[in-house]
Amino acid sequence: VQLQAFGGGLVQAGGSLRLSCAASGSGFSINDMGWYRQTPRKERELIASISKSSSATYAGSVEGRFVISRHDARKTEYLDMAGLTVDDTAVYYCNVKTLRFGEFWGQGTQVTVSS
Repeated sequence: VQLQAFGGGLVQAGGSLRLSCAASGSGFSINDMGWYRQTPRKERELIASISKSSSATYAGSVEGRFVISRHDARKTEYLDMAGLTVDDTAVYYCNVKTLRFGEFWGQGTQVTVSS
């Protein structure tokens, strides 16, 4: 299983971005999917997750601004981010948990929010 994340970049405060993460490979079934982020000053933290039944949970710091979704046929998850602030600047990592092979991480995509 390999994960490829897309969509990071530079955005002004108040702007929006969409991150995507596509899983490739065969013979696996995805259970939970999630997005984490990490900065040099903070450990990697879970900010959004979505279950196989599409039940989503969010960290308090992003709730109401970020929306996680998934498209199982495409083996893809998305993170729609709005109302971005400089505190959202981080490397964002996607994560999937499979039923047979454990969990996998994407390579990380940089999101930089300018003031």
